[in-house]
Amino acid sequence: MDLGLKDKVAIVTGGSQGIGKAAALRLAQEGAAVVVAARGRERLDQVAEEIRALGGRVAAVQADVSRAGDCAQLVTAALGAFGRLDILVNNAGTSATGAFETVSDEAWQADFELKLFAAIRLARLAIPHMRQQGGGRIVNVTNIGAKQPRAKSTPTTVTRAAGLAFTKALSKEFAPENILVNTVCIGLVRAGQHEKKAAQAGIPVEELYARMAGDIPLGRVGHAEEAANVIAFLASQAASYVTGTSINIDGGTSAVL
Repeated sequence: MDLGLKDKVAIVTGGSQGIGKAAALRLAQEGAAVVVAARGRERLDQVAEEIRALGGRVAAVQADVSRAGDCAQLVTAALGAFGRLDILVNNAGTSATGAFETVSDEAWQADFELKLFAAIRLARLAIPHMRQQGGGRIVNVTNIGAKQPRAKSTPTTVTRAAGLAFTKALSKEFAPENILVNTVCIGLVRAGQHEKKAAQAGIPVEELYARMAGDIPLGRVGHAEEAANVIAFLASQAASYVTGTSINIDGGTSAVL
């Protein structure tokens, strides 16, 4: 299926590893020019080289999107590199969880800045340029805990739940301008943090994944590429009648739609 992404321009935050990297590669494979952003330069450059090896167009921008100034610089860099902006994938964020009474004000604020305010600021900056192109796509990466929080899951589940509300509000406001806004809610997906956990426990990472898969109806932990496929679909012409929705990418784990 041709997703109609040729010559579109996408920003992907948290694009140096995991789901962000996979999404950037997938969008590039579909013909989009991709601006990848992350805090670490070395991994960013590696992703950029992988995209170039595919024949794709890419710009790597070192940015901490929890800072308003870096968000502005990122959008300016995207426009400078490719002259337009059609797609924004708000993916930056880490899993920050703990017992409620142990989470400080500083930790709460940092999580809101990285996961919610970064998406707010980048959308506010991107929407005028999407409007100039006659429309655009915003995909916010959240998680299934936003819908069904467990104990000791703050601040992440709270900031991600705010991301769901943000998604729905934007989708209603900007649908008349053909700016479609959706979210993907991620479950357990293979990631570097799990590899570190396995190493610390002194067990093979596949053994860890097998243990983690016990409560997943599909019986396995997901791959970043599977999330990337859904993100690319939502960013594409194939999803031209989809806005204001959330899609669980969790192997059937969540008890709610």
